[in-house]
Amino acid sequence: MKNQNHENAGHSRDDDHEDHGDHSHREHHKQMVKDFKWRFWWVFALTVPILALSPMIQQFMGVDWSFSGDSWILAALSTVVFFFGGWPFLTGLVDELKEKQPGMMTLIGLAISIAYVYSTAVVLGFEGDLLYWELSTLVGIMLLGHWIEMRSVLSASAALEELAELLPGKAHRVNEDGDTEDVPLDELREGDKVLIKPGEKIPADGDVVKGESSVNEAMLTGESKPVNKADGDEVIGGSVNEKGSLTIEITKTGDDSFLSQVMNLVEEAQQSKSRTQDLANRAAFWLTLIAITAGLLTFGAWIFFTGQDFGFAMNRTVAVMVITCPHALGLAIPLVVSMSTSLAATNGFLIRDRPAFEQARNLNAIIFDKTGTLTEGTFTVTDILNFGDDYSDDEILKYAASLETNSEHPLAKGILEKADDTFNVEEFDSITGKGIQGKVNGKSVKVVSPGFIRENEFDYPEEDVEEISSQGKTVVFVVIEDALAGAIALGDEIRESSKNAIKALHDMGIECIMLTGDNRETAEYVAGELGMDQVFAEVLPDEKADKVKEVQEQGKLVAMTGDGVNDAPALAQADVGIAIGAGSDVAVETGDIVLVKNNPEDVTALVKLSKSTYRKMVQNLWWASGYNIVAIPLAAGTLYAWGVILSPAVGAILMSLSTVIVAVNARFLKIENE
Repeated sequence: MKNQNHENAGHSRDDDHEDHGDHSHREHHKQMVKDFKWRFWWVFALTVPILALSPMIQQFMGVDWSFSGDSWILAALSTVVFFFGGWPFLTGLVDELKEKQPGMMTLIGLAISIAYVYSTAVVLGFEGDLLYWELSTLVGIMLLGHWIEMRSVLSASAALEELAELLPGKAHRVNEDGDTEDVPLDELREGDKVLIKPGEKIPADGDVVKGESSVNEAMLTGESKPVNKADGDEVIGGSVNEKGSLTIEITKTGDDSFLSQVMNLVEEAQQSKSRTQDLANRAAFWLTLIAITAGLLTFGAWIFFTGQDFGFAMNRTVAVMVITCPHALGLAIPLVVSMSTSLAATNGFLIRDRPAFEQARNLNAIIFDKTGTLTEGTFTVTDILNFGDDYSDDEILKYAASLETNSEHPLAKGILEKADDTFNVEEFDSITGKGIQGKVNGKSVKVVSPGFIRENEFDYPEEDVEEISSQGKTVVFVVIEDALAGAIALGDEIRESSKNAIKALHDMGIECIMLTGDNRETAEYVAGELGMDQVFAEVLPDEKADKVKEVQEQGKLVAMTGDGVNDAPALAQADVGIAIGAGSDVAVETGDIVLVKNNPEDVTALVKLSKSTYRKMVQNLWWASGYNIVAIPLAAGTLYAWGVILSPAVGAILMSLSTVIVAVNARFLKIENE
């Protein structure tokens, strides 16, 4: 109902599609925010003279500002407020009734219509009280509430735009004579040859026909290690060429490309996500039924059972109908939403989709991507193996780091970050496919792969190396003066915050599942270290959303946490999508909640805040509408025989107190430990 009401506000659905058909859903929501803001400030400006001219307000303040014709001016100003400010609610009322789903728009539209028609009848001579001031303040507060609510959340549809931005703007197409020309991507055709320079993004899917390099596909496939590419290897559009130049032959473009398929998966998952009806709408539905029923019973009782005149019965009926729509109801939820959004931001996460955030309180399972979410996503030195007494661990690392200063390999960064300083290097050279070598501090040094060690039949403790390799780590060997000095293991380090987060979630009774494109050996090791309940390993990008569905089909409410493009369909498919903010833009735009600080512990904080927010919403709804239990019978005149009757003015005072209580209560929202 929330999305439906937002679309109703300010436009009918047909007009909306005609006027905004060429705009993105996100731009439409931005326009709606502007529309509510604009209407609110106009109504606010008109409410000031309406209050000043209202006899009830003057009586309350003990002043007399009446003059000849003041009621007609009051009626004219209120007419503007009713039709201009109340238009979103009036059109919303019509649409909700057409769909036979009365909610907030029906309740508001009904209340302002009754107040306007009744007050206009009084101006024309019907005996009663002018309620234009009630109409104006109600419209103003409801516009403010919708403005606050819509500002807190914008559409997640920008995910598709972010996906498209992964591709470069142009490509270096290689002509038949060997020259290159820069062309837009839409001019690329299957069979074209394209040059990709170091550091550039690959413009389309293809096969390498010339050159050798390592390509970072982490944001696309979830594989933490950059992948070596040579003749005949496939490359994916959107991945990054880290070193060396590659010439590729285009094999897929447009809708057939990997990236386009991911975009389609995201779009499908977003469109299939169910829309939940929010608390305020459910409260409004019941209040609408109560208002109509109580109003009819009140009118009928006074006319048919007591013999009161039509004017008295109508006054009581209007009092009931207007009082049943409390001002505070329009702010009960938006104020809590605004506070929770602010509180979330100060605690390291941003709420982008409120219904999904509210669902987080009921999560049964949370699926975590491994690379960049549970782990750091970068290579770090984890172990140094010393095979002799000639060199210390620090010296082995220093010799290796010295050589790596001349290397562009991704592993070099991890070794260099670990070393405190380096020696000077001479005669640096690469060993094709096996490693690097050179003169370091006057000694011959090699940093080589396990394949080089096996080929040259070096002796080393194989069991120790195999144990480290089984943990998904990459091992390089350091040879000094033709003697094997030691080995350095590098791995994608597990975040300390991941361990704390998994433990906290287990304490809350939430199942923790790991989902990754990495090999099973690496995945099982990381899962074991963290105490995960289940592992999905070697999962292809287009299978990740299916894994989320698989868990959902077990009857569980599922959240997905990830940072890569390959996670985007799964994020969109999940009941709650949690994007790591330091990841790709598309993951951020697809997520319902964004972890700004890249801290998995924030997942536990958002679940706790979701629970606290829901409790605060329920409290506010009781404060906003609970007083009706007392106010409606009094307004209907049930105690009239004893001289007790609730006038619209007193009812308004009760509503004002309710609004203040709701605002104060929202301020006390905090993340509570369970």
